[in-house]
Amino acid sequence: MASTVAIIGTRGYPSYYGGFETAVRKLSPHLVDDGWDVTVYGREGSTKPDDPTRDQRVRAVTTRGVESKSLSTLSYGLTASLNAFRAKPDVALVMNVANGFFLPLLKARGIKTLVNVDGIEWDRAKWGRLAKAMFRLGARFTARFADNLVFDSREIERRWNEEFRRDGVFIPYGGDEPEELPLEPGLEHRGYVLVVARFVPENTIPEFLAAAERIAERFPVVIVGSSGYGGPLDEQAHDLSRRIDNVHAFGHISDDRRLLSLWQHAGVYFHGHSVGGTNPTLVQAMATATPIVARDTVYNREVLGEGAHLCAPTPEAITEAVCRLMEDESAQREASESALNRSRSTYTWPIVNGAYAEALRRLL
Repeated sequence: MASTVAIIGTRGYPSYYGGFETAVRKLSPHLVDDGWDVTVYGREGSTKPDDPTRDQRVRAVTTRGVESKSLSTLSYGLTASLNAFRAKPDVALVMNVANGFFLPLLKARGIKTLVNVDGIEWDRAKWGRLAKAMFRLGARFTARFADNLVFDSREIERRWNEEFRRDGVFIPYGGDEPEELPLEPGLEHRGYVLVVARFVPENTIPEFLAAAERIAERFPVVIVGSSGYGGPLDEQAHDLSRRIDNVHAFGHISDDRRLLSLWQHAGVYFHGHSVGGTNPTLVQAMATATPIVARDTVYNREVLGEGAHLCAPTPEAITEAVCRLMEDESAQREASESALNRSRSTYTWPIVNGAYAEALRRLL
């Protein structure tokens, strides 16, 4: 009889919302191939049941919850955990420490738990004081009740070692290495600067938009992303696009091939994420062999490795670093090769999936 695993804490399977959802899309079929009976809990309307790539062997279960910024994760985590309590899988893979509050419930039922702690959520600027306190309390529950932990970066691992006295396993994110994709109309290979991010301050979007006006005097600038609900940064990006012919604001792009093409042909991709751990967007950019300039953080240094092109989070520093790399074809080639080699050595889905499967087997 196959061992059973429940995956709790994402929007479901198959979903394209974010890094956790991408990981579950890649991991679930691998676990089935590895002999597991896999159930993924999710939210109504957040998945694509008719996705042609969906593996029909993966069981998708939706539960109810409250759709709000502050309560959705907790409410869906509770209902999924209650369902898992009744179903009693052998192990549960739990994503995000916000679901740490429900680990005692799973433990009481004899369900072993492997928890991906995600980033240091209480460091994120987007959360208010109460939300930060809840994440930190959830982390304390996780530290006390989880059977094992997953850290997606060594720096996150260090923080948990120091603050919560917990060890675990290092498992980052993977990237898809695409075939040669067609160039976006109107752009030239290695001839434009790209940014891809959610429009929040911690992703250095305000500073990049200020730099974009100067960069656009010399190179086309492509801006991909949005806040998800409108606001000043969305308005600023579209205003730049209207005023300056060399700035193209595409908003959110859900077409994976188009996004991969933009990365694959960019002269420089600017990565401004400042918190979290191993960022899935950065890992995917590396897999497309994109020359990268990143905000200088401990997380980005860890992922990019030696020889990374890093800069301070100011418009002046971003402009200087991006234009310097855009003007040096030899440096672009080296950065492209370095990113792809780094991706292949550590950040591939076969490596990531194998590590998750091994960690789950150990809990048995």
